Amino acid sequence: MSQSEIRLVVPDGRDMLDLLGQGDHLLKLIEDQFEADIRVRGNEITIAGEPQEAQAVSALFTEMLQLVEGGQPLTPEAIDRSIDMLKRGEFSPVKVFSDVILTHRGKTIRPKTAGQKRYVDAIRKNTITFGIGPAGTGKTYLAMAMAVDALKRKDVGRIILTRPAVEAGEKLGYLPGNLFEKVDPYLRPLYDALFDMMDIEKSTSLTERGVIEVAPLAFMRGRTLNDSFVVLDEAQNTSPEQMKMFLTRLGFGSKVVITGDVTQIDLPAGTSGLRQVRDILDGVQDLEFVDLESRDVVRHKLVQHIVTAYSRYDEARNAARSAADARGATNESHA
Repeated sequence: MSQSEIRLVVPDGRDMLDLLGQGDHLLKLIEDQFEADIRVRGNEITIAGEPQEAQAVSALFTEMLQLVEGGQPLTPEAIDRSIDMLKRGEFSPVKVFSDVILTHRGKTIRPKTAGQKRYVDAIRKNTITFGIGPAGTGKTYLAMAMAVDALKRKDVGRIILTRPAVEAGEKLGYLPGNLFEKVDPYLRPLYDALFDMMDIEKSTSLTERGVIEVAPLAFMRGRTLNDSFVVLDEAQNTSPEQMKMFLTRLGFGSKVVITGDVTQIDLPAGTSGLRQVRDILDGVQDLEFVDLESRDVVRHKLVQHIVTAYSRYDEARNAARSAADARGATNESHA
């Protein structure tokens, strides 16, 4: 098999430490992911190996160098995600990591995976976007960042954050306190994310003025939501009737993002509105469904493995159930 050799010269030798990591730990991570031979001497990187492999490593280093030159720190997680993006060929890492949605107190919020980039782009392009995927994929967090950014840009006049008050079979009537105290625990994750993007004093002031509203889904009935960025979280716990009610609240000048995980439905019985809505709205314009996967999980890497393991388990169980149903149907036909 033919071999190829590619030599890269880093213009500023000072970038080499950022590029390769302390003690070359980033270089070692790359070497573990590829078969190519990578040699470093001074500010030169030589890559030798099968042509396609050598080109892939060269492309990775080129992307990494652009990130370093742009002032973005490289981490093992960023390298893993960059390799995944380049292998899939959907987005360049520079395009993904350079897409800054919001900056607050020196912290930048941006997509970190190809799936998250697709999700953010879909929100920008469409009036209604569905973000569907497992926990930790940034569905709600990115949607809220887009909402806060739209408010700051004055693209909308208010933000509405809502979710159904259904969790693990508990009923509001059995919980202590008045109505606000009953629903507050269900809405608390939305407040937590909001405070991560905006000073508490500012968000509290905007909430008191009605510019930001955090409310249970039931409070949306009978309203028309104009000039608003609306986020419906935990939509897997809506009934089909609730989903229809929510979608028909859409008013002029508004944008809607609906997030959920169809593997974590807490409804006591019946069909999830999120499961059903894709079939109903298939082909509708100005609306997009974005599916996020375990590779889009940006929490601890172990969470990715847990999500993948559960997915495989569910697939195997469903396959076994289908096979059993097929055998039962065959036996009945022979009876």
